Amino acid sequence: MPQPEDAWTVLGRISGVHGVRGWVKVFSFTQERDGILDYPHWYLGSEHRPVRVVEGRLQGGGVVARLEGIEDRDLALGLVGREIAVPASALPALPAGEYYWFQLQGLAVVNLSQECLGRVSGLLETGANDVLVVQDEQGTEILIPWDARAAAGVDLEQGRITVDWQRDW
Repeated sequence: MPQPEDAWTVLGRISGVHGVRGWVKVFSFTQERDGILDYPHWYLGSEHRPVRVVEGRLQGGGVVARLEGIEDRDLALGLVGREIAVPASALPALPAGEYYWFQLQGLAVVNLSQECLGRVSGLLETGANDVLVVQDEQGTEILIPWDARAAAGVDLEQGRITVDWQRDW
């Protein structure tokens, strides 16, 4: 059960209904689309309403799931658009040097010369490598490839990422 101090991690959202028996279509944000089914309890919407996942599967290019207490299409329709979250404490531990994207959001980004480049406002998946989207105080965005060369260090305790990158690159 989540603790009050738990941060919430959004894993997807309910995007539609599937059939007439209460199944929902799920747009999963997990790297492996059906990875969202690894979590037996989802917390829906901004109020984090708990619901147990009874069963689920890949269906076409997406995921469908049957949720406890949702037995017909009308009840399922009431869930469309809701985010699916889990407590951050429910996520698997990562090896040293790997991070979940949500852990990087909002961190200060400085280069090797200790120049503040801004804060992480998002991340992009490009195929070749992930990209940090860093926004400075004026709202200017800097895109920094997230690879071993650019990421010189992450300090979650200090809330900062050190990169081998210059503002004008």
